[in-house]
Amino acid sequence: MATIPDQKKVGMVSLGCPKALVDSERILTKLRADGYAMSPDYAGADVVLVNTCGFLDSAKEESLAAIGEAIAENGRVIVTGCMGEEADVIRARFPQVLAVTGAHQYEQVVEAVHEAAPPSQGPFVDLVPQPGALKQRSDSADDYVKLTPRHYSYLKISEGCNHSCAFCIIPDLRGKLVSRRIDAVLREAEKLVAAGTRELLVISQDTSAYGVDIRHEPRLWHGHEVRAHMTDLARELGQLKTPAGEQPWVRLHYVYPYPHVDAVIPLMAEGLLTPYLDIPFQHASPKVLKAMKRPANEARVLERIRAWRAIAPDLTIRSSFVVGFPGETEEDFQYLLDWLEEAQLDRVGAFRFEPVAGAQANALPDPVPEAVKEERYARIMEVTERISAAKLAAKVGRTIPVIIDEVGEPDEDGDIGATGRSQADAPEIDGAVYLRNVPGTLEPGDFVDVEVEDADAHDLFGVIV
Repeated sequence: MATIPDQKKVGMVSLGCPKALVDSERILTKLRADGYAMSPDYAGADVVLVNTCGFLDSAKEESLAAIGEAIAENGRVIVTGCMGEEADVIRARFPQVLAVTGAHQYEQVVEAVHEAAPPSQGPFVDLVPQPGALKQRSDSADDYVKLTPRHYSYLKISEGCNHSCAFCIIPDLRGKLVSRRIDAVLREAEKLVAAGTRELLVISQDTSAYGVDIRHEPRLWHGHEVRAHMTDLARELGQLKTPAGEQPWVRLHYVYPYPHVDAVIPLMAEGLLTPYLDIPFQHASPKVLKAMKRPANEARVLERIRAWRAIAPDLTIRSSFVVGFPGETEEDFQYLLDWLEEAQLDRVGAFRFEPVAGAQANALPDPVPEAVKEERYARIMEVTERISAAKLAAKVGRTIPVIIDEVGEPDEDGDIGATGRSQADAPEIDGAVYLRNVPGTLEPGDFVDVEVEDADAHDLFGVIV
């Protein structure tokens, strides 16, 4: 009698941004197709993958700590991701790691797993069809390993970045912009929606630059040509429908405010796109922006924001800002605070400047003392929290659409609560909508209309209409 071999199991620790999470999903999808099973813990894994982040020194330390934990708990560890570009640093700290590969080097990661724990392939184990090229998802979205809940998915449209911002080393880690074919992106989106995705989160290093490297090459899609361009992509994604005939939310992240961004705002007003833009402004002071090597026409940006909101009044704008950049004076910082008061951004994150090995900003004069960074960080958070609280308070009494993320268990009185998000809330980074007395039939991924009853500085509270 034939003996069925045991399936080798792979564990995964995925750190960093959503783009890295997509890389982890692609690696696990390929490994599952090769006959591996996924392990939810260290103890059951034949080998553990650690997908690292290398954007900031603090992120590198977190990655090194995760590698150390995986080695302590399992011992057989393969390292990949952005920090994989610093293989000498990793091996100096942990010489026992089995292999180190860089960001989105899918084939090398899979080869390293095969060598460390050869797959137990055979007619009784290798039953999952092999997917296509690793740079695209499987033709069957059901075969795709997702690390996010079933009802939302990240849609990565490109790799790398053509900018040379003084504080960033992403081009060194992930290279220059490499855009995916427009038909491949749309095919992936279509299949994800068919498989249950209710919200698509479009991600890249620079979504606005999508297709620049391939000269916005057109491809045939459902009988007509579509360019590899952000506006064409947005328009086509807005045509998708779920199996139930509903329109999924489509949320744009990492949008640099190039002129053609103006063209997607009417699509939001028409309901084809979620009225949400994630724009990495980073600062407002022209002097600081110049030192950062970023666009510095902040007055024009304010005019455009006003124009966008005139077209799509429910538009939510989220952004992030760096405080304490070398050379930032009190005048520069106050300029930023005044700009924020004028811009009235809905969601804001702030970061204290942190030197990153290899970044140009490290050589700039006049570093800001740590105590000053902390003081400025506290001040910017106070301003943005006040703005957020006022904006959310203005929604009390309104009825808004909400997507459900989690449904709780009945309490002692039989009441059930749920957590969802409005169109102003991206998963993991923005606020939430907390619901009371929801029906027992409610499920994650459901769209509901909610009457907002209360608000704080970050979240809303309400009841289903």
